[in-house]
Amino acid sequence: MNDFPGAPTTPRDGTRLRVLAAMSGGVDSAVAAARAAEAGHDVTGVHLALSANPKSFRTGARGCCTIEDSHDARRAADVIGIPFYVWDLAERFREDVVDDFVAEYAAGRTPNPCLRCNEKIKFAALLDKALALGFDAVCTGHYATVVTREDGGRELHRASDEAKDQSYVLGVLDERQLAHAMFPLGDTLTTKDEIRAEAERRGLAVAKKPDSHDICFIADGDTQGFLAKHLGTAEGDIVDEDGNRLGGHQGAFGYTIGQRKGLRLGVPAPDGKPRYVLDISPVNNTVTVGPQEALDVTALTAIRPRWCGEPPAGPGTYTAQLRAHGGETPVTAEPAENAEGAPELRVTFAEPVRGVAPGQAIVLYDGTRVVGSATIATTERRREPAAARN
Repeated sequence: MNDFPGAPTTPRDGTRLRVLAAMSGGVDSAVAAARAAEAGHDVTGVHLALSANPKSFRTGARGCCTIEDSHDARRAADVIGIPFYVWDLAERFREDVVDDFVAEYAAGRTPNPCLRCNEKIKFAALLDKALALGFDAVCTGHYATVVTREDGGRELHRASDEAKDQSYVLGVLDERQLAHAMFPLGDTLTTKDEIRAEAERRGLAVAKKPDSHDICFIADGDTQGFLAKHLGTAEGDIVDEDGNRLGGHQGAFGYTIGQRKGLRLGVPAPDGKPRYVLDISPVNNTVTVGPQEALDVTALTAIRPRWCGEPPAGPGTYTAQLRAHGGETPVTAEPAENAEGAPELRVTFAEPVRGVAPGQAIVLYDGTRVVGSATIATTERRREPAAARN
């Protein structure tokens, strides 16, 4: 059989897997489904309807939650020659992704809804339903690689082409989910143009469709406007590290740690240098700003750790990625428990890093292998004493 590395190794008849291909309507998921079918698997395509009113999500070719996208996915399935269905997961998506996104911002944190969607929708709700219906695996167009060890266990690794790697947003998957995950594009050492060329050779009309960007459920890309609609506006103060008022805002949720632009401060810094958002306090609706060097984070504590296999037994040395398109940084990390006995992760950076915000995900790597992920709860910063700032 013309298979690819990392395919699940539990076919029903020893040669074929029953595969449910999640088809967003984009080029990557279409090519992934086509490759799975070409490899000889019994593939069924499914498009996830994630909005009760699709027009409230992105329109045109910019997202993955529109009526146009479902039509594009159906046409791709027809060309590949596989059955196709639309599954309504709108209520689950609203509860687990959209409502969570709003609640996190209301609490002064900066969430990543793509990780939440992978964890709760594509590899929980979708996978559970697929397994209940007798499928062996869920196939997506993510750029990542699943490696099967000699003992049969499975590991998540970076894509062969690290420029396209998406393992960061898959760091929430546990070993059970990896056992039923298929990423046919993960070992592709090709450019996106070559993926598009492959789609064109296969007769897939999505070959020239633009990639989706930003957050799929924010129709116009205006995150601050979306949050204001859901949370309302609330005037508050922008202050410096000593509590001096420098300006005002219409809602602390409109700011993120490390933000420089859009502060609209009436008082310039004494040294004339730009100010950056250092802290967001939802309790008193205050945004604290200061110099760039005050963003230096030396350590953090993260909650809700999820391990792609067995959790580490103790402290270890890894590299960490802190955002979807960020680089790696050396860290020492150790699983621990808080005062209530809940698991957490404590991380110390070899060198200070900037732009780290509560709510973001930290993903640990051992070489190319994804060890696990957790949600940043608190950070420790290297601050200068007040006298040194004056």
